[in-house]
Amino acid sequence: MMDNACKKCRREGVKLFLKGEKCYSPKCPFVRRSYAPGQHGMRHKKLSDYALQLREKQKAKRIYGLRETQFKNYYKKAAKHSGDTAEILLSSLERRLDNIVYKSGLVSSRKLSRQLISHGHFLINKKKVTIPSYIMEKKDVLSISPKSSKLALFNDETKSKDKTSLPAWLRLDKQKSQITLEHLPKKEEMNTDVDIAQIIEFYSK
Repeated sequence: MMDNACKKCRREGVKLFLKGEKCYSPKCPFVRRSYAPGQHGMRHKKLSDYALQLREKQKAKRIYGLRETQFKNYYKKAAKHSGDTAEILLSSLERRLDNIVYKSGLVSSRKLSRQLISHGHFLINKKKVTIPSYIMEKKDVLSISPKSSKLALFNDETKSKDKTSLPAWLRLDKQKSQITLEHLPKKEEMNTDVDIAQIIEFYSK
């Protein structure tokens, strides 16, 4: 039976990589059935502007693992700043610690990333951080705690390291096993399957 995570991918029409290693394998249910779940899933119908905006918002919430209140708060904070609200919002989401641990290829899913952060396996600037929503800033350095670095999980070369290309705004020091946030990510550097402009339009009404 297909689980809820796989149904979410089918509902959004794109892989959300919620199941870790399974998402990269030929056994991924989305590969076999990429249409929406339900008896009418294969039917195509034109969506209204509102429906398109809502779908993008729901997709983003599922990708980053956020509830509605949390996601809306990110938008409100971004809207208060001068500049491109879409870029500021996406930058805040991308710089979450759980997302950077995942994007760095240290783990195979954001869900696992959140669990490991909560259990104290990661350091920011040599200090333990247990909050998955922690926002990394320019020149912050992410590393695995000395004790945790010995775990098989972080020494398994079959993990997502070979499946995820490091974003341009992050730098990997293999010898020190450190990830540095080189600069705040620009819109063109944040490769996501989300149309952030649609989300801004949804909340700005």
